[in-house]
Amino acid sequence: MANKTLFSSRTSTLPRANTVNEAGGRAYKLAPKHALAQIAATGCFNGVYYTSAQSQLNEVRALIDQVDDNEFLAKLALYARERAFMKDMPAALLVVLSTRDTQLAHRVFDRVVDNGRVLRTVFQMVRSGQFGRKSLSSSLQRAFQRWLNDASLGKLLSASIGNDPSLRDVLRLARPTPKDNQRRALFGWLTEKDTAQWAPATETDLPREVQALIAYRQAESEEQQIEILAELSVRWDLLADAAKGPLVWKVIARKMGPQALRMNLNTLLRHEVFSNKKRTVGKAIAEAIGIGRSKDEMVDYVAEPLADPEAIRRSRQFPYQFLAAYLNASDEVPQQIKSALHRAAEIACGNIPQLPGPVVIGLDTSGSMGMSVTGWRGRGATSKMRCVDVAALFASAILRRNPDSVVVPFDTRAYRVRIDADDSILSLSERLARYGGGGTDCSIPLREANTQYRDRRFAGAVLVSDNESWVGTGRYGSTGVMTEWQTFVKNQLRLGGHDIVAPKLVCIDIQP
Repeated sequence: MANKTLFSSRTSTLPRANTVNEAGGRAYKLAPKHALAQIAATGCFNGVYYTSAQSQLNEVRALIDQVDDNEFLAKLALYARERAFMKDMPAALLVVLSTRDTQLAHRVFDRVVDNGRVLRTVFQMVRSGQFGRKSLSSSLQRAFQRWLNDASLGKLLSASIGNDPSLRDVLRLARPTPKDNQRRALFGWLTEKDTAQWAPATETDLPREVQALIAYRQAESEEQQIEILAELSVRWDLLADAAKGPLVWKVIARKMGPQALRMNLNTLLRHEVFSNKKRTVGKAIAEAIGIGRSKDEMVDYVAEPLADPEAIRRSRQFPYQFLAAYLNASDEVPQQIKSALHRAAEIACGNIPQLPGPVVIGLDTSGSMGMSVTGWRGRGATSKMRCVDVAALFASAILRRNPDSVVVPFDTRAYRVRIDADDSILSLSERLARYGGGGTDCSIPLREANTQYRDRRFAGAVLVSDNESWVGTGRYGSTGVMTEWQTFVKNQLRLGGHDIVAPKLVCIDIQP
């Protein structure tokens, strides 16, 4: 008889690993469409723990070359933008699509390019030549022209924030034909042309908001700026650079929405928005900035919308966004505002789905999870939020909505964690993120479920990781995760329950 180890019938039930991951561990090779979809929803074109920005770009280009399905690329660009909320990846897919199928590119252009930042990103990628062309084709130029003529004033003003490339660069290369004198004057102002070159438009053709913005920027005192701001409704960051002092900043803070407030707490602190220094001002200005209403008027004003349940549910903000604000907040940010972030994170858990039953939550706390979640973007631009912070918050949020679940922090071993039901979600996630720091073995939480929790029913397992397991292997050439997962499924089917056909394994991939 032949070698029974090599030719055992049991080996056929476990698929053999056929590639290695970035960390060198056993893995399964994905089909090109699957692999491209995964990187489109997780890629950041920045250096991460196991791969560089350039290698990510090379991988994206190689996968695109293997996908001869333009409709799939169009759908993936829409999914990456509208469902995964990515910025750079959908822009890259759109640029590729513009070289393959101009009709499809036009159909999805306005949905992918839904704001000025993405427009400038598409423009930047075209000029880089990384996807086959270095200038706007006539078809892509028409799409840019349509967007620039149809965009609202608010969108155009928002698009004017930022450089390299700037909206001025985009306008000069796209060369849109203005649809009326108001748009002609606006394009002239945005490209910093001399007013004589706006003809037949003049300065009086500029939208009222732009004229007020110009007056605000030219004002010589805080009082003049505050009077103008009473009638001016534009994005706060169009006002920031020209603000004359703390009083103006207090008015600007009142023009911020909840998300802008959450993301700019340190900016408000730096500009003394939370300060209670006595100033003698006129009645109108005092009313505009809230002087005299209470000792901590601006602190109250900022804290209230941060934790407004209706605003959080309406904007679909998730707990990790409040964790980011909490981690980045300076020590000097008032405690009342930090407490509001805690409450907001609890409310945002309502945006996390309730699962059909308790699950095993595998929380990767290995060394690679200490990397910034958006990758290395240079000094001062790299996010303080680490992958492990995001993973811990995901685990905490799932646990909050599904309280009978089990959290297993792991690296090359499982860590025992005692969950206090009274912990706030931010405190819990902060505690969970402290475990581990070693190698990565993603089979550990499943092994724990198959041994320590063998007699407990679970609807499935959720692994929150960068999915770069390299320690340990499975049986018969499979991965460790595959081996333990098959054991998990058999055990759960033996136990029964939860009205589900079979347990589900959900892998939340934090990085490409």
